[in-house]
Amino acid sequence: MRRRSLPTLAEAAEILARKRSRPPPRVLPPAGRSLNTALKALDDKFGKGPGALQARWKEVVGPDIARRTEPVKLTKPRGGGPAALEIRVAGPAAALIQHQAPEIIARVNLFLGAGAVDKLRIVQGPLRGLVSASRVLPRKSPPLDAAAEAELQESLAKAPEGPLKAALLRLGRGVLRERSKP
Repeated sequence: MRRRSLPTLAEAAEILARKRSRPPPRVLPPAGRSLNTALKALDDKFGKGPGALQARWKEVVGPDIARRTEPVKLTKPRGGGPAALEIRVAGPAAALIQHQAPEIIARVNLFLGAGAVDKLRIVQGPLRGLVSASRVLPRKSPPLDAAAEAELQESLAKAPEGPLKAALLRLGRGVLRERSKP
């Protein structure tokens, strides 16, 4: 087999000038741009989804029900038709919410469109997004009387300033408050 010699620079330039090169591939547009139009069309056709329901839950069902519940998911059947709404209910309020189910379904259908939901599934569990209104905040303890505070300050006078001294003061105040309770 005979060995071929490489072309010179001038010959290579001439070969390349005669050959038609392939155009560079077109850069595709971002997927979000083309999906935006498709999603808008689907949203117009099928209405709002569970994300909109989650965002406006308090407005849809009212503050009293919204304080005890949160929407979890909207499940549509395979054959089409109305969906089932699953809501999470805080603790023993599930019985109250179950009695209000027809009213909740009616309000959700006003928001999502007529006949969007026909069933309500209730799941008991802690609410994620909201702080329960029934939660009682701890009361602040009353301050010590002046004599007890002065005695505590005097006992810690030799301690160096810093977080340790502050922690010891808090501990001492707590102990003295407990002792003064009847």
